[in-house]
Amino acid sequence: MNESTTANPAHEIKCPHCQTVFTIDEAEYADIARQVRTTEFETDLHARLAEAERVKQTEIALAEAKVAQQAAEASAEKDAQIQSLKAELDKAGTVQELAVATAVSLVSKQLSESENRVALQNAEQRANDAARAETHSKELALKDELIERFKDMKAKLSVKLLGETLEQHCETEFNRARSLAFPYAVFEKDNDASSGSKGDYIFRDSNDKGIEYISIMFEMKNESDTSATKKKNLEFLAKLDKDRKEKGCEYAVLVSMLEEDSELYTGITDVSHIYPKMFVVRPQFFLPMIALLRNAAQDTILVKAELELVKKQNIDITTFENELGEFKTSFGRNYDLAKGKFDTAIKDIDLTIERLKKVKESLVGSENNLRLANDKATGLTIKKLTKGNPTMQGKFSELDATAEDAA
Repeated sequence: MNESTTANPAHEIKCPHCQTVFTIDEAEYADIARQVRTTEFETDLHARLAEAERVKQTEIALAEAKVAQQAAEASAEKDAQIQSLKAELDKAGTVQELAVATAVSLVSKQLSESENRVALQNAEQRANDAARAETHSKELALKDELIERFKDMKAKLSVKLLGETLEQHCETEFNRARSLAFPYAVFEKDNDASSGSKGDYIFRDSNDKGIEYISIMFEMKNESDTSATKKKNLEFLAKLDKDRKEKGCEYAVLVSMLEEDSELYTGITDVSHIYPKMFVVRPQFFLPMIALLRNAAQDTILVKAELELVKKQNIDITTFENELGEFKTSFGRNYDLAKGKFDTAIKDIDLTIERLKKVKESLVGSENNLRLANDKATGLTIKKLTKGNPTMQGKFSELDATAEDAA
C-alpha cells in the first residue's frame, strides 16, 4: 500500500461549487494542472497583450501630440524668423537705396568736377598750344632767316675761300663777332708744340669774374678740288682728340671742307661716339657751333665757380696739411732723438743697476765669508790648535804649570 502510494501519490481536490472532495492520482492532477496553467497563461497573455496594446496606443497618441506640438513650435519659430528676415531685408533695401543714392550723388559731383577740370585743362591746353604755335612760328621764321643767311654766306664763301685759307676765314669771322658775342673770349693760334703736336686754334671763354667755363680745340682742314688724293675726316680725329687732352680743352671741333659730297658731313656732325665731345662742322657752321657750345656751357658757370672755390679751399687744406705734415715730421724727428737719448739713459741705468746688483752680491758673499771666518775664530781654542801636536801640547802644559807655581 505504501509502495503504491509512494509510486503514485494521490491528491485531494475540493470542488469550488459543491464542496465535494475527491481524490485523483498524480497523472490526473498533472493533466488538470496543465489545463489550469494553460488557461491562466492564455488569459494572462491576452490581458497583457491588451494592456500592451493600450499602452502602445497611449504612447502613440502622446508621441503624435508631441510631434504636433513640436511642429507647431517649429512653424511658429520659422514664421518669426521669416518675419525677422523680411524686416532685415526691408531695412537692407532701404540702406542700399540710400547708399546708391549717396554714391550716385557723389559720382555726379565728381563727374561734374572732372568735367570742370577737363574743361579748364582743355582751355589751358588751347592757350599753351596757341603760345607754342606762336613760339614755333617765330622760331621757324628765325631758322628760315638763319638758313637764308647761311646760304648767302655759303655762296659768298664759295668765292671768298678761293683766295684765302680756311684758318684765315674762321679767324676773320670770329673777330667780326668778338666784340658783340664774345667780349671775354680768347681765340688764338695754338703755338705750344712742346708735346710734339699742336692744334690750329684754341677758343676759351670766361665770365666777368674771370672764371673759365668753356674751351674748344679747333682743327681746320681744307683741300683743293684738284687734289689727287682725297683725305677723310676720320683721319684727323685721333690727333685732334690727343691735342684736346694735352691742352686741357673740354671740346674738340674739326672745321672741314673735306668730303664735300658726303651726306654725313652736311652741317654739324656729332662724332662723340668715336671720340668724346668732338664735332665735325662745315665752315658756315663755325660760329653757330661756338655759340651752341658756349650757351650750353653757361649753365655750368655757377658750378664751375663753386668748383674753383672748392679747389682754392682744397689748396688751403693741402697747404695746412703740408704744414701739419712738416710739423709732424719735425716733431717726430725731435721725438725720435729725445726717445733715443731716453732709451740710452734707461739702458745706462739698467746697466748700472746690474753692476750694483753684482756689487751687492759680492758684498753679501764677503759678509758670509767674514761671518764664517769670525765663527771659526770664535771657536778656535788651544786644545783645537794643539790637537795632534804633542810638542805644542807639552809647551802649553809647561806654561800652565809655571803659571800655577807663580800663583
